[in-house]
Amino acid sequence: MGITSVLFSGVGGQGIILASKILAQSAFAAGHMVKESELHGMAQRGGSVTSHVRFGEEVYSPLIHKGKADFLVALEELEGLRYAYYLKPNGRVILNQRRIMPSSINPDSVPYPEDVKPQLEAMGFHVDEVNALEIAKNLGNPKGENIILIGMLSQYLPFPLSVWEQVIKESVPAKTIEINIIAFKKGRELTEGKR
Repeated sequence: MGITSVLFSGVGGQGIILASKILAQSAFAAGHMVKESELHGMAQRGGSVTSHVRFGEEVYSPLIHKGKADFLVALEELEGLRYAYYLKPNGRVILNQRRIMPSSINPDSVPYPEDVKPQLEAMGFHVDEVNALEIAKNLGNPKGENIILIGMLSQYLPFPLSVWEQVIKESVPAKTIEINIIAFKKGRELTEGKR
């Protein structure tokens, strides 16, 4: 197996770092060499945050080169567009239908893009779109967006379900384990059979 590269993008407070750590630890537990790198923008102010995770037999650099990512997990739509150039041709985007207007932008002068999914598809990418916040709220845990997206991603990766669940149990607060496992499984259902 070669190297698989996954880029997470979103804004501060969306749980990007936790999601990337769950992926990295799951890959490691499944027997892969793993490298991870986080890039915080103005994360504490809702600014852009990305995290690179690469795993495989031999991985020497944590950073994904432009045009080389297999997957882009975008927790926010505009951040999905912003970092799409990292994807390889025919790469896959797991796109959260969430819009967070950057605080430095005046929405009256710079409108939010209305057609993010079609734009990504026009670039040649496969897009799995979901309103993870709505699902997370319905499950009773609005902070579970990131875990739903990890569940969606998990269907495309060769790790046993037991590995994912164990890593989630070790990564989230004890009182939220059950709800996070439910969110993860809900995400898996959304991309079942797409692999």
